[in-house]
Amino acid sequence: MAKKKKHILSFEEAVEFDMIGICSHHSDYRLAWNINTSLNIHLNKIENYLLSGKKGIETAHSMYEFSDEEDRLTYFLIKNKQDGHYLIPEKSAIDYFLFLCDNCAVEISDVLAKLKTASSVLGAYQFAPKDIASAQNVVLT
Repeated sequence: MAKKKKHILSFEEAVEFDMIGICSHHSDYRLAWNINTSLNIHLNKIENYLLSGKKGIETAHSMYEFSDEEDRLTYFLIKNKQDGHYLIPEKSAIDYFLFLCDNCAVEISDVLAKLKTASSVLGAYQFAPKDIASAQNVVLT
């Protein structure tokens, strides 16, 4: 009788977004306006991003969205700290995160360069989501 081969499938969770941390002392709507001007996009305020934290505490983080039909990608701007709770606690010095979902057309280095010219942006930094444990919990659709 022939031996049966055993195949084991393993799946890696694919991170479907690029992640940019932004430091800014301005409010979310003013930052969004400056980002819109710098990147030539149109971020719009949408329903807050709900995050269930430890001990069942739910926080609502301010969120903006823009869908780029031409490049087939979506931008999300989310406030990191809300009511003492962080979206990405490992990066508590970052005020906002800009996520580029399903990005195949835009160079992140170009986005960073343009963001750094915005008057509301004190600093912009690219992060690898796979290196940040809590980034795996961010679900953007």
